[in-house]
Amino acid sequence: MSKVRNLPLVLLILLSGTACGILEPATPDAHPEIATDWPSPPDDAHDGEDAPVTADSELPGWRDFFTDPDLESLIALSLEHNRDLRVAALNVERARALYRVQRADRVPSLDATGTVTRLGGDNAITFNQAYSVNLGVSAYELDLFGRVRNLSQAQLRDYLAREQAQRSLQLSLVAEVANAWLTLLADRELERIARAALANRQAQLELTEKRFELGAVSSLEVSQAEIQLETARADLWRYAGQVAQDVNALTLLVGTTLDEDPRGKPFDLAVSGLDPLPAGVPSELLLRRPDVRQAEFTLRAANARIGAARAAFFPSISLTGSIGTASAELSELFSGGSRVWRFVPQINLPIFQGGRLRANLDVTTADRDIALAQYEKAIQAGFRDVADALALTRTLAQQRASREALLSAARRADELSRARYEAGSDSYLVLLDAERTLYAAQQSMVTTLLAQQANRITLYKALGGGWEQP
Repeated sequence: MSKVRNLPLVLLILLSGTACGILEPATPDAHPEIATDWPSPPDDAHDGEDAPVTADSELPGWRDFFTDPDLESLIALSLEHNRDLRVAALNVERARALYRVQRADRVPSLDATGTVTRLGGDNAITFNQAYSVNLGVSAYELDLFGRVRNLSQAQLRDYLAREQAQRSLQLSLVAEVANAWLTLLADRELERIARAALANRQAQLELTEKRFELGAVSSLEVSQAEIQLETARADLWRYAGQVAQDVNALTLLVGTTLDEDPRGKPFDLAVSGLDPLPAGVPSELLLRRPDVRQAEFTLRAANARIGAARAAFFPSISLTGSIGTASAELSELFSGGSRVWRFVPQINLPIFQGGRLRANLDVTTADRDIALAQYEKAIQAGFRDVADALALTRTLAQQRASREALLSAARRADELSRARYEAGSDSYLVLLDAERTLYAAQQSMVTTLLAQQANRITLYKALGGGWEQP
């Protein structure tokens, strides 16, 4: 007799394990139509034999990539205090909670209830009352066609996509902090060059004024010296403003006040340890970029929702049942013979929905196709980022060599023209031209060094590896 009374509960447990006929289609293959190798490999690639590079190869972590301890401290602060990254982390937590909510629909929900019922009227002398305690399942859907499972899988992939979005933001944040730091150092160096030029031209103006008082030069040379002085002064204030803006931008990225004023740090752009890429690096490295993986998870989530939309065309079965005790007397509530059970299966068969189910399937299919196109575009965009960085790696190396040669020649020309001017062999115009050439060469050298180092950071970011650091 006990087995008969427990039959509904046993049947419920057996039916809850049935989930067949998954209707999710196969995830379509992406065809981004990119080359298997990078175009225009850099000329300064490694010489000799290189270790084999595969799609699973790991780039060094950012603590190994950046060698400046001050920059490492700033990056660590930004990863802890940046508000955009904090919002991204909270979005991941939210997506995780939504997945847990959706996953809970795959198992029955058990509820325990206790009730007391009293019936009577105005003319009633006594009241009829009953007590009951029940443990039951409320509207549990048997996942015969995988609708609930597909929705759970879609929510899981949304959560994984959010994780990749957070990682992508972290990658971008590290790169932005590094570029802001390099820009600050470069502008500080340009400010130092302008200050040195201002001091030299101030001394040159004083010397020219003395020579004018002695009748050795004309007033034209005095005016030209004043022009050079004010030009350097204007550059000094311009770079001072840029340095202040760089500090503000860096403070915003870090998300907190800076412990030390970085404006006093000497100019040194050797802050990254990324060597030129060896030959034969496969383009499959793009598949580990967080933005590409985010697009992939989004595609898989959209594909799972197609399975849920297909399952809506088929009948669904919901179970409601309970088992417990009932008695008219509270003292006899748990005595023998008071057990009761209830089992209410319900089937829902869609017959006419006015095209709603078909339209919903069309929407999910279109969402999947959109996600596929976005996934392919993410791969194409990543390929372009790496290809652009590789192209600049070669050209910037050539530019740097040319700038170094130009700066060396400009320094020699400035020394020679100054000596010839003091000896009376050349006019002041020749000296001014040599000074302007040297000043512009110094500025161009700083700009080229900054562009070369920033491009290495861009290449490291474009490859999408090595940013996870304990």
